[in-house]
Amino acid sequence: MTSGPALTVTAAAFGVDPEDHAKAILNILQDFSEEKSRLEGTQSAALNLLEDFDAERTKAEGVSGELRESVELLRVAKEAAEASNRELEAFSYSVSHDLRAPLRHILGFAKILGEEYGPTLAPEAQHHLERIQQGAQRMGQLVDDLLSLARVGRQGLRLQVTDLKTLVEEVISESLPDTAERQLEWKIGDLPFVECDPSLIQQVFQNLLSNAVKFTRSRSRALIEVGQRDHEGTVLFVRDNGVGFNMKYADKLFGVFQRLHRAEDFEGTGVGLATVQRIIQKHGGGIWAEAELDKGATFYFTLGASEKTEPKTKAAMAGDKV
Repeated sequence: MTSGPALTVTAAAFGVDPEDHAKAILNILQDFSEEKSRLEGTQSAALNLLEDFDAERTKAEGVSGELRESVELLRVAKEAAEASNRELEAFSYSVSHDLRAPLRHILGFAKILGEEYGPTLAPEAQHHLERIQQGAQRMGQLVDDLLSLARVGRQGLRLQVTDLKTLVEEVISESLPDTAERQLEWKIGDLPFVECDPSLIQQVFQNLLSNAVKFTRSRSRALIEVGQRDHEGTVLFVRDNGVGFNMKYADKLFGVFQRLHRAEDFEGTGVGLATVQRIIQKHGGGIWAEAELDKGATFYFTLGASEKTEPKTKAAMAGDKV
C-alpha cells in the first residue's frame, strides 16, 4: 500500500506571517524566562528570610536560656542572702543578749569599788576606774543598739493610720527633754497621716531628731526642721543647721559601725542610722541624705507602704551618723 504525500501545516496556510509567529513565540519565551527569574529571586529572598529567622531564633533561644540561668542564679543568691541575714540577726541577738550579764557585773563591781574605795585610790587609779565604767556603759549602749537592729529584722509590721505630726511632737517632748536648756528652734511643718508601724516610725524620728540635736550642739542658735515635700510622691525630711558632713563619704552613712565624726567629738555607736534604714526599707521606702560640711544636713525618706511611691535611690543611701 502506498502512502500519500505528507500533510504539512504551516503558519502561512492560516495567513500568518512566519516571522511574526516566531517573534511571538520568542516574546512568550522571554516573558516566561523573566517570570522564572523573578520567581527564583523571590524564592531566594524567602530562603534568606528563613535562614535569618532560624539564626535569630537560635540566638533568641540562647538569650532565653541565659535569662533563665540568670533568673535562677538571682533566685539562689536571694535565698542565700535571706538565709545569711537571718543567721546574722540570730547571731547578733544571741551575742548581744549574752553580753548583758558580764557587762552588768563589770558596772556593778566598778560602782562598788568606786563607792567603797574611791577616796583612798590614787588619782591615776580613779581615772582608770572611770574609764572602765565609761567603756562598760558604752558597750551596754552598743548591745542595746544591736538588739534593736536585730529586732527590726525579725519584727513584722503592725500597720496603723498614724498622724506623723503628733508622733514627732511626742518624740520631742518625751525623748529629747534636755533640749530645753539650749537655744534650739523647732519648726514642725504640716505632716501627713500615713499607714505605717507607729512604734517603728517613732524609732526613725527618735534617731534622726537625736542626731540633729547632737550635731547642732556647737551652734549658739540651732534650728531643726521636720516637714514634707511633694516630689514623685510625698517625701519627708529632717533638716538641721549643724556641723554636717562631707558628701564624699555619704556611702558610709547607713552602714553598721560606720561613723563620719570622731567619738571624742560626738558620742554614738554607729548603729542608729542602720536601724533607721532597715525600718524604712521594711515599709517599702527609701532614705538618703544631703549635707555640706559645717552647713548642716538633711535626711529625706519615703514610706512606700503608705505613700505608694517607688523607693528613692541615691549614692547617699548608705552608712551611719549616730
